[in-house]
Amino acid sequence: MKEYTGKIYNIEKLTHDTTKVVIESALDSAHSGQFISVLCENRTLRRPFSISDFEKIENNKSLLTILVKIKGKGTEFLSNLKINDEISILAPLGNGFSIKEEASLLVGAGIGIAPMLFLKKELNKQNINNYLIAGFRDDKEIIKGYDEVTIGGSVVDRLEDLIKEKNIKIVYACGPEIVLKLIGKLCKKLNIKSQLAMEKVMACGIGVCRGCVIKIKKNETISTASICKDGPVFSGNEIIWEENE
Repeated sequence: MKEYTGKIYNIEKLTHDTTKVVIESALDSAHSGQFISVLCENRTLRRPFSISDFEKIENNKSLLTILVKIKGKGTEFLSNLKINDEISILAPLGNGFSIKEEASLLVGAGIGIAPMLFLKKELNKQNINNYLIAGFRDDKEIIKGYDEVTIGGSVVDRLEDLIKEKNIKIVYACGPEIVLKLIGKLCKKLNIKSQLAMEKVMACGIGVCRGCVIKIKKNETISTASICKDGPVFSGNEIIWEENE
């Protein structure tokens, strides 16, 4: 993790409240599931964003893409940036997806579609069979322009049928906790693997403040983990969703 000065390379409005922001920087590498933390004007705490795409360009520069959904003053500031504006970013943060060479189902719920687009690109490069489904609350939330994305209403309702139809061996997902909980439990029931990118409000983004702690279970031992540092990607079998688990 390192601090970079990023320059806005491109900015594009995708929906009424979601903007694609492409940032040019000297970041050398990034992996799907990782995120960046952006310093916003007049905000004390940085804002975390999943990396939606990453590519190297000339002169030791790279382009990384984030999807910004307006939720407050910080995200509003980012969505109103102009080309060539400069911002401070910490990157890359967190641990990303561990790619398996198996038939894969990618699930993005709402803005959780962001890391799924990057993961799909990585899977395609490795010629790994994969299928992406995205769900949004209503029509005005739908992020258009991605031909390979199947837009659904409730993604969870379709999962079991898709898993069986496509002979899926692993599910990767990102979205609200309630969606990830249902996906994790379904995969456990069907005895297939899952990797879940958790979403949570983060303060420091590096595991110091312990503001994004969850309980996990490994080798029958219960412990705590910070989503920002130990995740955001966890095995669905590791996460303790309820106290009696």
